[in-house]
Amino acid sequence: MILTGLKIKSEVYNGNIHIKPFLEDNLNPNSYNYRLNNKLLEISEDVINPFSYAKCNEITLTDAGYRLDPKKVYLGSTIEEIGSDNYVTQLIGRSSVGRLGLFLQITAPLGHIGSKHCWTLELKSVQPLIIYPNMKIGQVSFWCVEGQIRFYNGKYNLYNEPHISEFSKELTNE
Repeated sequence: MILTGLKIKSEVYNGNIHIKPFLEDNLNPNSYNYRLNNKLLEISEDVINPFSYAKCNEITLTDAGYRLDPKKVYLGSTIEEIGSDNYVTQLIGRSSVGRLGLFLQITAPLGHIGSKHCWTLELKSVQPLIIYPNMKIGQVSFWCVEGQIRFYNGKYNLYNEPHISEFSKELTNE
């Protein structure tokens, strides 16, 4: 069951959902709009090898904006720390931004229960697109859980800035 915007607001004020900073103007009927932080990682390799870390260029967004190249993949992050010990988060793009040709969180929209941090965002533009820091780029919804809760204690839980894939660790440990 998905929470309504009013229930999200209530649960934030009751301490059951963590959104910091929380802006009531960012509430939707059943989600909350999150904003893009000012740091991007641009994956700079032509071919990605899952057995190694991808090389990245760090980009700082300014008020002038930054033009995304459709041939590149970018990692950004939310301004807001988002999470809950009581609900599962789902981070997705906003339709308004998707209609500009930006794919956001296509492969990894589900956040684990117990994670509370600034989330790494996967960005892929299908055409040249200028993005700006602080823009409302995506939305998060909160879902009720059923069954015994076990908190996430994984490798990405500690990062508050864009972070590259650590998939290579899984491959080398098998």
